[in-house]
Amino acid sequence: MGKELNHLACIMDGNGRWAKKRGLPRHLGHKRGCEVCLDIYDACIEANIKVLSLYAFSTENWNRPKEEIDHLFDYLEIFFKKEIKKMLKDGSRLMVSGDISRIPEKTQKVIYECMEKTKDCKNFVFNICLNYGGKSEIVRAVKLINEDIKEGKISIDDINELSFENYLYTKGLPPVDLLIRTSGEQRTSNFLPWQLAYSEFIFTPTCWPDFTKEELFKCIEEFKTRDRRYGGIVDGSRK
Repeated sequence: MGKELNHLACIMDGNGRWAKKRGLPRHLGHKRGCEVCLDIYDACIEANIKVLSLYAFSTENWNRPKEEIDHLFDYLEIFFKKEIKKMLKDGSRLMVSGDISRIPEKTQKVIYECMEKTKDCKNFVFNICLNYGGKSEIVRAVKLINEDIKEGKISIDDINELSFENYLYTKGLPPVDLLIRTSGEQRTSNFLPWQLAYSEFIFTPTCWPDFTKEELFKCIEEFKTRDRRYGGIVDGSRK
């Protein structure tokens, strides 16, 4: 049951290790990683997936060297400037989950322009999680709910799981069906904890810069073999 794949999320891990293994600076791993993002985006459209969420930069990533961070934002700017026409042609809407007020203003400008241009696109959602942390997202939601209660917009009795989701960055998106993490690490690293509640997980040893459409399609086939019981039973007996 429930094997339809509407929302794919990826933790794009291993860019730095990929570069180091080749004797390259870490930031060139991020550059290659941006190129792979487009390949996976195309594959999602081909597979009729409706939403792709990518963990591009976490709230903890500020601890990395400044030079690496600066290069990463430069690559993101180039990526969006280059791909905006393709997104419009595909009918894809750019969405950003996270607090982008801290990132460079020029990067913010590019992101806001892309979101504005694609806001009416309805075929696909390209959700970039940028300066994102799952715990901070939930705390933010609680604060927003508290403000609405104080202003009399809602009452405490209005709060349930469905209404709570309206205060998350991912408002309006379906829950994540499948999470893929590359590079062999087997943890979620504060990524979409609410949205991953009933997701299937696949961990691959492949570093993100080497992750291909073909491997993604294999992951999708594996997903289709999973029994998604949501706490229920299969064939009359609990397994």
